[in-house]
Amino acid sequence: MKNLIKSTFYISILLFFIALFLLSSCGNKKETKSPALTIGESHLEVPGGNIWYKVTGAGKGLPVVLLHGGPGGSSYYLKPFEDLGNDRQVVRYDQLGGGKSDVIADTTMFTIDHFVKELDLLRAHLGLDKWHVFGHSWGTVVALEYYRAYPDRVSSLTFGSLCFDVPAWEQSTKQLLASFPDSLQEAVLNAESTGNYDDPLYEEAMNQFYAKYVWGTNPVQADFDSLMATFNADIYGYMWGPSEFTVTGTLKDYNATSFLPMIKVPTLFTVGEFDEIKPDIVKEIAGKVIDSRFAVFAGSSHMTPWDARDENVRVVREFLSSVDSLNNNK
Repeated sequence: MKNLIKSTFYISILLFFIALFLLSSCGNKKETKSPALTIGESHLEVPGGNIWYKVTGAGKGLPVVLLHGGPGGSSYYLKPFEDLGNDRQVVRYDQLGGGKSDVIADTTMFTIDHFVKELDLLRAHLGLDKWHVFGHSWGTVVALEYYRAYPDRVSSLTFGSLCFDVPAWEQSTKQLLASFPDSLQEAVLNAESTGNYDDPLYEEAMNQFYAKYVWGTNPVQADFDSLMATFNADIYGYMWGPSEFTVTGTLKDYNATSFLPMIKVPTLFTVGEFDEIKPDIVKEIAGKVIDSRFAVFAGSSHMTPWDARDENVRVVREFLSSVDSLNNNK
């Protein structure tokens, strides 16, 4: 009888520790839940002024923040990604200087560091420990440098039509210009050698290039008008240059590709078939990131959220959902 009681006691102790282990394992399971953000538009004070931001969606997945192009641009053209709201909350905002944010002219703020810190102030203000970071065009620079500065605050990275190898970008645009009439090619060369960008032929080259490789065939007219009306040419000119294919600003020699192998989060690269940054360049760059995916949007120019709206949203949705699922199962 004593042996039976003793055996029962030891079995009970064993079962207790097994149950404790199982509860502990469940408790350590990482989930991509976050506090619900207040839906709607608001402003946040940052060094230099106030930035405008908008939270949409009621999905329970980890929120995603959208970083627009430029520099000096705005987020109007990123509205299609608010469709992700049934999966997760979406944070769309205008970087200081453009869109609905305060206009600035102080060149000491026209730096990558300023926009990275501005982004993290927004994260802290929203009360998020971590989020998905989506950057398009110039926004890919902000996204990459944000991850470099705060890797523990990023669950995944999405780079749309990247430009964090600016010399490669300029090479790509020059190759595209080679198909233009000789008169326009000569006008570009003359303007770049003299610094006089007021030549009507240079402007014509810009108009044709933008129509073919930047804006595409499906811009949302109201958002396009708002994008152009709130564009900060001072920031663009100082950091980038007079046009997409003539880079003379502070970003001219920017190349962060050596950092890419150090990215440790899932990363998605997307590009338009007829983008100003060629798909083969983006694919080669994507290959430097260990855990990366790559997608080309057929028939699309640089503004893939307009030219390939539904496909772009679908690809990003599936990517973010897969990252959330992976994190929840760890």
